[in-house]
Amino acid sequence: MTITLYGIPNCDTMKKARAWLDGHGVAYRFYDYKKAGLDRTTLEAWADEVGWEVLLNRAGTTFRKLPDDEREGLDRDRAIALMLANLSLIKRPVLDRGDRRIVGFKPETYAAALG
Repeated sequence: MTITLYGIPNCDTMKKARAWLDGHGVAYRFYDYKKAGLDRTTLEAWADEVGWEVLLNRAGTTFRKLPDDEREGLDRDRAIALMLANLSLIKRPVLDRGDRRIVGFKPETYAAALG
């Protein structure tokens, strides 16, 4: 199983996820989507799998700084457009196992998914 961890390197949650993976001997490839970008097809596939509501990081300062008219009345297409325009709006990390994506980091979820 090839594992890719998507996110940005200086995020505290990313650091926790990477430390967990390293500490449990899980091999993975890190993909910094702030530097490398993220295409619409990938983001739409994630949204279809886990739901755009799960992917959109409403708790972060980036979302809170958006104008009210951009934060209100969101639907899938508007949320995806916002996330593509500002990749910091994607909840981190996104762990891609190949057959399944896990959004966010909880040690117990990683342990169950990665054994």
